[in-house]
Amino acid sequence: MRVHKTLILTALLALTVPALAGAQAIGNPQPSITITGEGMVEVKPDMATISLGVTTTAKTATEAMAANSAQLSTVLTNLKAAGVADKDLQTSGLSLQPNWNNRSYASGSGNEITGYTASNQISVRVRDLSQLGGLLDAAITDGVNTLNGVTFGLTAPDPVLDAARKAAVANARHRAELLAEAAGVKLGSVVTISENGSYNPQPQYKGYASAVAESVPVEAGALNLTASVTVVWALAP
Repeated sequence: MRVHKTLILTALLALTVPALAGAQAIGNPQPSITITGEGMVEVKPDMATISLGVTTTAKTATEAMAANSAQLSTVLTNLKAAGVADKDLQTSGLSLQPNWNNRSYASGSGNEITGYTASNQISVRVRDLSQLGGLLDAAITDGVNTLNGVTFGLTAPDPVLDAARKAAVANARHRAELLAEAAGVKLGSVVTISENGSYNPQPQYKGYASAVAESVPVEAGALNLTASVTVVWALAP
């Protein structure tokens, strides 16, 4: 009987000690410091994406689409001849719309279709930026009459973003150490670390075919890739 009582007492102690420890932890949480750090890496872009297209009008839908297809076909053929790969050419928009004469409606005779407008938009990735201005100039000469913009980027952004993440963590640690020193305490181990996100901005050049003279001057500039992390440190006792 004494053995049973001893076993029961031991079991109760085993349950009570962790519970007391948990209650103490809840009542007296370990001091900590939370810091959000940011890191930025500036790099030169090594590729660009052009958004351009051809818009044509004609009396009938068939004529508008035929003229548009022929004009765009010339543009695509010359882009490929200049070294742009098939995988870097993609249709981004295709439309055919009637042109209405609203003046006839005002006179009471109803709306009238006076013709059709066909539009075909494509995205072109240029991996050699030294060819960018020449490609734009050639495309406009070949019949491109819609230029929506040029977006610059990186073919391999991950290594640069990783560098920005490391810089963000280093920034968070620097700020945490500075604040801890000012408060007369020391940093302990990292409790949690989370990434708030990364940002890959893309500067854009926008213009119109009608504004182009003999060539298209384009400056790629630089990209600022940023990352943000939030780190929680325990404070050493």
